[in-house]
Amino acid sequence: MAFHIRDPETDSLVRELARRDGLGLTDAVKLAVKKELERKQVDVEERRKRMRAIVEEIARWPETGLKADKAFYDDLSGQADD
Repeated sequence: MAFHIRDPETDSLVRELARRDGLGLTDAVKLAVKKELERKQVDVEERRKRMRAIVEEIARWPETGLKADKAFYDDLSGQADD
């Protein structure tokens, strides 16, 4: 169950966090990992919120009746048959 930190920089960072927060090394590692996982979850939720807003905005756009087929994309890229 135990693991060893062999990287001197990581060891130093964990010890600094433990010292600043008055924690043991295990609690410092637990705190750092827990906060990083929480941060990543917030990032995921924020991205989902932004994507939902974009999808809702696009859904409000009126239909144009235009067909986006190969010829349309060829024209956009400058490869249309002349």
